[in-house]
Amino acid sequence: MEFVVSSTELLNRLQTISRVINPKNALQILDNFLFELKGNTLTVVATDIETTLITSLEVINAKGSGRVAITSRLLLDTLREFSEQPLTFSINDTNLSLTILSANGTYNFIGQNADEYPRIPEIDEENSNLVVPGVNLFSGISKTLFASVDDDFRPVMSGIYFDIVPEGLTIVATDAHKLVRFKTIYTSASLKEEAMSFILPKKPANLLKNILPKESGDVLIKFDEKRVLFQLSNYTLIGLQIEGRYPNYNAVIPTSNPYKVIIDRVNFLNAIKRVSIFSNQASNLIKLVFENQQVHISAQDIDFSISAEEVIPCQFEGETFTIGFKATFLIEILSSLDSSEVIIELSDPTHGALFFPFEKKENEEVVMLLMPMLLND
Repeated sequence: MEFVVSSTELLNRLQTISRVINPKNALQILDNFLFELKGNTLTVVATDIETTLITSLEVINAKGSGRVAITSRLLLDTLREFSEQPLTFSINDTNLSLTILSANGTYNFIGQNADEYPRIPEIDEENSNLVVPGVNLFSGISKTLFASVDDDFRPVMSGIYFDIVPEGLTIVATDAHKLVRFKTIYTSASLKEEAMSFILPKKPANLLKNILPKESGDVLIKFDEKRVLFQLSNYTLIGLQIEGRYPNYNAVIPTSNPYKVIIDRVNFLNAIKRVSIFSNQASNLIKLVFENQQVHISAQDIDFSISAEEVIPCQFEGETFTIGFKATFLIEILSSLDSSEVIIELSDPTHGALFFPFEKKENEEVVMLLMPMLLND
């Protein structure tokens, strides 16, 4: 088989799907891309068994059809060195030798038998599906993913939870210290039950986070009891779901919060970054005292006799309120909100604080919860 393809377009597609490939694979065939030519459409697959990423692109001067596995590292390293130009791929179907012809040279590879490559997973035909605007899906994943945990003993919390009800789609992530709940709409849905859910592992979630900004339009999501499929305009991602029951996330979000703070997000974030340098290395504890339309931010490390304090303005009325947080968690929360100001709702120093963006985006509702740390004084 033979075809001609743009060097930069092919490289861009291969670089994107190559993120699926693990640095070290138990099966050598997983170090390869699977190329399949049908008519003028070239389909390329990368997989690590659990997650599969597929892309298709149009080629010209196609002759024949077929499938071949091509080593990913060698092909990517070669394509990176080309300026934009048409490349001719010629594959001998008998011995799987591959030749790439450029304007100035010839490059020879040896392919592998495509029959050794894992089969593309299939979703149960009687699946459930929904269509979500790509921009909202990206926002939901990017705002929640940081709150998931890397913990083999709590697998359900190592991914992000998709909760689908007639009112809309909720995406959640938590590590028991922080929790993010993101609500949005879906364009349409066909569900086996009125309310359904699945847990998406961190790896495919990260892949989607990287791909979605490059795509446009809606995303079709299909899922059965084991797998979930995301159909984008140029890519298809298929991944195994995480099995297990997700915690009741709504139960831990306090509904009665008498104290309210409105503060400039960037000023607050930068002050915390500076002051936290002086916090205890083990606890990373930072102390916040809200009073008289301002917040006192302080940290200390008694072992090294260092401390720091800053005072910045905020909107706050009521009795003096003191609370402690792990600085790295607070920085993550504030960095993941993208409004110029944030709203903080507080109940007491032992219950979680809620963080909201002051400026709300259309069809998006986000709340971030952070559990406090015990203050010694």
